[in-house]
Amino acid sequence: MSLSPAFLDELRARVTLSGVIGRTTRLVKAGHEFKACCPFHNEKSPSFTVNDAKGFYHCFGCGAHGDVIRWMTDQRGLSFMDAVKELASEAGMEVPAPDPRAAREAEKRDTLHDVLKAAQDWFVERLASDEGAKARAYLATRGFDAHTLQRFGFGYAPEGRQALKAALARYPEEMLTEAGLRILVDDKEPYDRFRGRLMLPIEDARGRVIAFGGRILDAEKKDAPKYLNSPDTPLFDKGRTLYNLHRAGPASRQSGRIVVVEGYMDVIALAAAGIADAVAPLGTALTERQIELLWRLVEAPILCFDGDAAGQRAAMRAATRALPLLRPAHTLRIVQLPSGLDPDDLIKREGVQALERLLAAPKSLLDTLWEHERDAHPLESPEDKAGLKARVMAHVDSIADRDIQSLYRRDLLERFSDFAFPPRQSKWQPKPRTGRNFIPPPEQTTPESARRLRKNQAGGSRDALATAVAAGLIRWPKEVARHAEALAQVAGSDPRIEALLDLFDSGQQLESSKVATILAERGLRAPAPEEYASLPLGYLLADATPSFASDELAQAVGLLVERPALDAALIEATARFERELTDGAYAEQQRLLKRKLEFDSRLRQMASAKAAQADASASKTTAG
Repeated sequence: MSLSPAFLDELRARVTLSGVIGRTTRLVKAGHEFKACCPFHNEKSPSFTVNDAKGFYHCFGCGAHGDVIRWMTDQRGLSFMDAVKELASEAGMEVPAPDPRAAREAEKRDTLHDVLKAAQDWFVERLASDEGAKARAYLATRGFDAHTLQRFGFGYAPEGRQALKAALARYPEEMLTEAGLRILVDDKEPYDRFRGRLMLPIEDARGRVIAFGGRILDAEKKDAPKYLNSPDTPLFDKGRTLYNLHRAGPASRQSGRIVVVEGYMDVIALAAAGIADAVAPLGTALTERQIELLWRLVEAPILCFDGDAAGQRAAMRAATRALPLLRPAHTLRIVQLPSGLDPDDLIKREGVQALERLLAAPKSLLDTLWEHERDAHPLESPEDKAGLKARVMAHVDSIADRDIQSLYRRDLLERFSDFAFPPRQSKWQPKPRTGRNFIPPPEQTTPESARRLRKNQAGGSRDALATAVAAGLIRWPKEVARHAEALAQVAGSDPRIEALLDLFDSGQQLESSKVATILAERGLRAPAPEEYASLPLGYLLADATPSFASDELAQAVGLLVERPALDAALIEATARFERELTDGAYAEQQRLLKRKLEFDSRLRQMASAKAAQADASASKTTAG
């Protein structure tokens, strides 16, 4: 009987491994795992671990390793089907009825394994023959020792178009084609897929050959791809397979990490240098399925792609694919190699310690996203900076986990604000106090108009606007969610705005009847009703409707966000004009001054609207 991989995966997910093992073995909680003395061999100190998140047990003493089904067969002595039936009954699942077609497919897969094993043996044999001289010469340049060559199964595919077919004549043409070893073209004789290439077997999680990768050796074949992999077959799906996973998995349990490099030659170079916990995708960008495979081993895999532009693009593609999948504690970390170097180059030039230092200090996924987008385009104009903000927020919006999305948004908006609106520093430097050459300190040499602007803009209308926005959010707290992104940029303008954002980010339900109490617990207070009359916006009137309040509050938030940047730009333009007295400086100062007048006019209009609405309400009350 054959069971589908989907059914077996669901069965493993429904049964808690530690619960099954704990029935016969005493387990002790140790962090995210359980420990015990190994039930498969006699020992005095525990070296047997059980990890429910990864679904595996492992003994570092005897090497026993497996999932919940393997435990039932090895420790309980059940047959595979008996183990599945017992676990399925416990999980409330029905074992599928026998499927003759599935049985035939399973038999076919077993036969294809035989074909690929035979091909691998033949490739290894060809490497040791006279035909393999060029391949052996290339391997000598890479510095791989005999143990590495044997461990990774290097072979050689001769040039002949029918050489493999002749060597595996006992297998029918259809089987060789289905295994990905032959290419079938209409109206032409089939021919060997791999010719004149250094060969590497690609193996599954159990170490069985499921495909091949071949590197070209003849530099004159410029039209041929440098690396060629098997096509997808019943055994091989390149988007669901990671090269070297069956070796790197056990190594990662000791190192606590998994390193993802670009290609299989990088994996082998790292293994030869003593880094055994490396894997690689197979000719494609890292897929969602491959990321999930990595997370079954460690919570934060390290991407270590080449230091060229292509390598950095590959890292970003992997990062963007990971964002929708992020969940608590599960992320990616990224190492950026020196420009133009791959891991093997770095090891040969500076030694394996140089690579280990980089692997010990990878960048976070958030740092990588920010730095990539910040450096992607010139940022010389407000439009350029707005584009940067839009790009990073698009990444944030792709995150499915709401808590992680909120934390990313808060952090990236803070970085954007620090970058787009850095603190202004005076360019005037004091000179030594020396007699008649004495020059006053910077405050006295600052252009007079700019200094007056700073004085006028400190506090005043901006403080009143921030207070009015805070009051509006306290009265209409559901508006916090709508404006969270913008409010994060001005949270420092009023402590109540920052407190409301903290409440929103924590997932608390914001209701007007509870907000004042929550703020009071933090030492903050909501404005008293009589204070509303002194604030400039109409949504604070007692009879303001929700729709009117929503529109007015949106405009107020927009003005509050715009005001600091406008003030800073006007101060800088005024100081520049008084220093330079040029037409360009004057035009820029006048443009910003006009914008500020428009800004102040809009505030007055909103205040007038409030007054008019208040008068209308009073008239209605009198008439009544």
